[in-house]
Amino acid sequence: MRPALGHRSAGPVLGPKGQTPLVRVNGCRFRVNIMSAIASRGALWFTVFTGSFDAGVFIAFLDRLARQAGRKVHVIADRHPVHRSKKVTAWLAGNSDRIELHLMPGYSPELNPDEILNADIKRHVHPARTRSADDLAHETRRFLHRRQRQPHIVRGYFHARHVRYTIQ
Repeated sequence: MRPALGHRSAGPVLGPKGQTPLVRVNGCRFRVNIMSAIASRGALWFTVFTGSFDAGVFIAFLDRLARQAGRKVHVIADRHPVHRSKKVTAWLAGNSDRIELHLMPGYSPELNPDEILNADIKRHVHPARTRSADDLAHETRRFLHRRQRQPHIVRGYFHARHVRYTIQ
């Protein structure tokens, strides 16, 4: 659960043979933040936002996740400072019947199946093709809504070699 998209290449460009193609870009760099949770059964929950990632944003996401899941949720997260903050720890203590947070070892993104979703987003959503942060947020939401309707792809994230431990 971390920011996922920044500035990237516009993708393949074609031009006359022997001439370097010119690509017009507006020069503005913008980004959006994504927080997501995936389940080995193929479920996907997410939020896309342009502001800062802080304890309030994380708590709101966890609260919504627990409500939508309808049962106790076990969340595996990296060791981002927000995930370990006093405010989040206090909220988790008061909601231990709804949600439990498990922190991964430090510096181990390869163990996180959510990182495979992030890579999928970066492969399919191209910031250089959008004109504003709102456009980028819209395209990102569109892609994530599509993935929500493709649980077989989300389930496939859990079959990568380093994250198989999550389904055994």
